[in-house]
Amino acid sequence: MIFVLPFFIILAARLFYLQVLNGESFLKTSENNFLRRLVIDPMRGMIFDRSGRLVVDNRPSFDLEIIPKDAKNIGLVAECLSRFIPLSKTDILQKIKKQSGLYGFRPVLIKKDIGRDLMGVILSHRLQMPGVRIHVAACRQYVYDGLAAHLIGYLGEINARELADGRYPEKRPGDFVGRRGIEKVFERLLSGKPGSRMVQVDATGQVVHELRRRPQKAGDNVFLTIDLNLQQEAAALLSDKTGAIVAMDPENGEILAMASSPAFDQNAFVSGLSSDQWKTLSSDPRRPLQDKAVQGLYPPASTYKIITAMAALEEGICDTKKRIFCPGYYKFGNRNYRCWKAQGHGYMNIIDAITQSCDVFFYHMGKDLGVDRLAWYARACGLGSKTGIVLEHESSGLVPTAEWKKRRTNISWQAGETLSVAIGQGANLVTPIQMAVLISAIANGGTLFRPRIVRTVESAGGVIVKETEPGIKGRIPASPETIEVIKEGLKKVVNGKGGTGYWHVRSKQVVICGKTGTAQVRSRKTGEESAEGKNQGLTQPHAWFIGYAPENKPRIAVAVLIEHGGHGSSSAGPVARQVILSYLKNQKQETAAKEGG
Repeated sequence: MIFVLPFFIILAARLFYLQVLNGESFLKTSENNFLRRLVIDPMRGMIFDRSGRLVVDNRPSFDLEIIPKDAKNIGLVAECLSRFIPLSKTDILQKIKKQSGLYGFRPVLIKKDIGRDLMGVILSHRLQMPGVRIHVAACRQYVYDGLAAHLIGYLGEINARELADGRYPEKRPGDFVGRRGIEKVFERLLSGKPGSRMVQVDATGQVVHELRRRPQKAGDNVFLTIDLNLQQEAAALLSDKTGAIVAMDPENGEILAMASSPAFDQNAFVSGLSSDQWKTLSSDPRRPLQDKAVQGLYPPASTYKIITAMAALEEGICDTKKRIFCPGYYKFGNRNYRCWKAQGHGYMNIIDAITQSCDVFFYHMGKDLGVDRLAWYARACGLGSKTGIVLEHESSGLVPTAEWKKRRTNISWQAGETLSVAIGQGANLVTPIQMAVLISAIANGGTLFRPRIVRTVESAGGVIVKETEPGIKGRIPASPETIEVIKEGLKKVVNGKGGTGYWHVRSKQVVICGKTGTAQVRSRKTGEESAEGKNQGLTQPHAWFIGYAPENKPRIAVAVLIEHGGHGSSSAGPVARQVILSYLKNQKQETAAKEGG
């Protein structure tokens, strides 16, 4: 009994451990020897433009996977597999160790989208590599390489941290999730819900019989506000430039086109970037990964004179009758603040000053207003804060004040700094999307819309899941009379013979209204040649044009920023003109086609 009793105690303890403590675990292991639950990947929702034209699709992808438990000798299988794919035995084993699920029956993704040729080679050697399988899945396909890349975004493989924190409860190792843009913001709706198959397998892991199936739910489709034709036109116009274009419908805030250049190929992210490719992208001085439309920060230059004119009119500092003489400079203290026109403009009223972009006139307005009053109007017009567009990482910009400088530098604001702010230089920083919202508000009579890039989200069956409505942020702080004065000036900028946009933006087809801007990237000292004349490359000014058309019932508002483009009138202006004319022409053709139909 002394010897038998301890033996039975040990046996009972072992049985308790196997059947009670770990019974469920061993049951699952046993069942997996002949039963498998296979996941059915859902079809990711597609993305369309405003007219239902396909922009982002899915295509079949042949993914190379391995089930560790079926592989038996995993080292031998990895060594054999390394002969056919550009991964070493060590790389393969590391992937398996990193992704291998509970009990080793979960498929581990080795290489995504291997192509038909390599698939044929793998299948022909399948008997030498037990556990290796080809899984046919849906792969994201961006129909137009790089088109609206920053707005739409791209997919990337989920990482261990994201799997662990519960953000994606239905995702598995090797799955892809939205990384930027619409793909990320609408990830939950686009991704759908996976289904499953319960199958019987043989000793090699091959399916011999399906027992039951739970169908997958396809992701919802997203319909954007962008116009595909206009987006392509905007991308083409920026193809050899660095900058951004934002086109809006001024009546509801819908984004008609939003391009940032240089762009990048989203399909490269889906197939997997090499370290060299990523290094090239991330180290490019033109910053292709930055969405310049919503993240880029630039001095607004003379486009800011709209704010200064508005503040001056509303505060009673000037009216349409007040005239100021411009000799080509404004003497303030012991310094001469130069006008862009060295010989001067002569006598100017406010409409003339907007038309010819007279710096001296706005120096006077800035001095009388003061920086803090200017800042109040700028903020009320949406500058210095995010527009509310659903894209992530939007920049707020900067509206300088006396208190801001004191807090930042512990130095008091100098009155001369206000003169620079009044013409859109100094510490002023804006984004192209902010300027598009501003010019849209001028065009529509004062309403500040929240930019909208998604119209509806619909299920695969066409049922509307989500529908967005125009969002109004507020109104610009200007009376109808003030807005009309500004609009008259903007009309003459392009259509008046003395206007800064007359020679490069004016069109015989439609009356375009707008404002040019040339933002210096470094200050100019007295006697120094202009950046446009002497200095080239990165010392060239940034070029701006913001405008709208037609004059009386605007249907499109545009903001164009060309980095180091030189003059706003000759660089950004023609780009904006082409965007406006292309959109109005397409609209006219579509209307005629509908009426004809």
